[in-house]
Amino acid sequence: MPELLAADSATIGSPAINISIFGIFVLITLVITFRASRNNTSAADYYAAGRNISGTQNGLAIAGDYLSAASFLGIAGAIAVYGYDGFLYSIGFLVAWLVALLLVAELMRNTARYTMADVLAFRMRQGPVRTAAAISTLAVSLFYLLAQMAGAGGLVTLLLGVTGEAAQAVVVVLVGALMIVYVLVGGMRGTTYVQIIKATLLIAGALVMTLWVLALYGFNLSALFGDSVANAVEGRDVLAPGAQYGATNISQLDFISLALALVLGTAGLPHVLMRFYTVPTAKDARRSVVWAIWLIGIFYLFSLVIGYGAGALVGPETILSAPGAVNAAAPLLAFELGGTVLLGIIAGVAFATILAVVAGLTITASASFAHDVYASVIKKGNVSPNGEVKVARITAIVIGAISIGLGILALQAGLNIAFLVALAFAVAASANLPTILYTLFWSRFTTRGALWSMYGGLIACITLILFSPVVSGAPVNPVTGVSPSLVQDVDFSWFPLNNPGLVSIPLSFFLGWLGTVLSKERPDEPKWAELEVRAFTGIGAEKAVQH
Repeated sequence: MPELLAADSATIGSPAINISIFGIFVLITLVITFRASRNNTSAADYYAAGRNISGTQNGLAIAGDYLSAASFLGIAGAIAVYGYDGFLYSIGFLVAWLVALLLVAELMRNTARYTMADVLAFRMRQGPVRTAAAISTLAVSLFYLLAQMAGAGGLVTLLLGVTGEAAQAVVVVLVGALMIVYVLVGGMRGTTYVQIIKATLLIAGALVMTLWVLALYGFNLSALFGDSVANAVEGRDVLAPGAQYGATNISQLDFISLALALVLGTAGLPHVLMRFYTVPTAKDARRSVVWAIWLIGIFYLFSLVIGYGAGALVGPETILSAPGAVNAAAPLLAFELGGTVLLGIIAGVAFATILAVVAGLTITASASFAHDVYASVIKKGNVSPNGEVKVARITAIVIGAISIGLGILALQAGLNIAFLVALAFAVAASANLPTILYTLFWSRFTTRGALWSMYGGLIACITLILFSPVVSGAPVNPVTGVSPSLVQDVDFSWFPLNNPGLVSIPLSFFLGWLGTVLSKERPDEPKWAELEVRAFTGIGAEKAVQH
């Protein structure tokens, strides 16, 4: 196999061709965004694309939103390096949609206007619940943005051959600034169109790579798997469980914790929930989730072949030594298969993937602050829609700046972005999902229960992450010579698991129950009755949308 990395640089292929194809993708998406911005005349347009996205279109957009850099870059890399255990991410991400379909999609569409807090505060005290929901939304979004920014920085670094921490940081800043422009200009409508196009391109690109890899092996999966095993890290069986999880009791618990976070996290992700508000009816919300499940499931089957193909044709040592480490597997495989042109196309698609996801995340986070905190709590509803949207745009800039800083840290640590996204899922499953389910299905649920569940789950989850090997104390990777922790050369970890879901999710459910039973507040029975009717029938939902 020829050397993929040039001897005198960290780039692959030709930087000029790479950046040209990359620039074409950026230009196309910019044109789409600016054209879509012409229709942003109200808060409903900016937050929910005017609620006129069809179920099929929204299904494509959800797939575009959900198939993030973690799905394309992180999972492919995890499979290439760890094999079977890496594919467990795909299974967890896909099964999670059944929870979203059966428990929240239609009900959230029927009971909310723009944000998750519209549902949570429906029969509670508005101020404290909306504030808690906004804080939770910002926390989830920042964790997710951390992964996407690290993926973007690693990808562009690989394309341009940039070396050195300062140069890589500049790349992340420039990429982040470009992403903020999309959010400020296009709003949810522009983001939706970019997500639809990006999902189509991503699935098509993954299909091409999958068929190409299979063709090289005569469509013989056994031969592909055999080469992947032969090129694996010494002593690692990539076809059996245990390469990453299962070697010790701690790693087994870590896998259970990861699985809980992945399966329960999707139904609590604010940017996924916000997509349900862009469709005109609850039927369209259901249809969009069914479309998303099919598209996402097909893509994850492609990722299995791409991951093992990268392990067989590129090799884990080459992948781990490249800029972006495990996240470089798919671009390196593209270069091995089709040279500079295919690399440029796949990298452009991957960047469009990151771009669309970051735009959706940033809109969700800024809308939550502007709609739930500024308009509903600070201004008590006495604010014009244009004023609310202006605050949302300012918030988007602040969130973008913070995510750039965190993304630089994650990029320099070489963390797997699929793993970083799993942390976002853990925060969503801990802080949001228990409160959503209690609100929708438990008539006795009270404001205290909601606050205890959200704040308790959020604080517990983030605290455990801060004192876990993710932040400090992880052993040095023998291949890269670097610890995968965010903070190097110190160790203040005392929580042994990388993902806190096993502890924080049950704790959040318990705190929601405990806060309710200890509360002296009487449940608002008329509001509960209205919520139940609206959630399960859709009656009254349109009136709420118009206000």
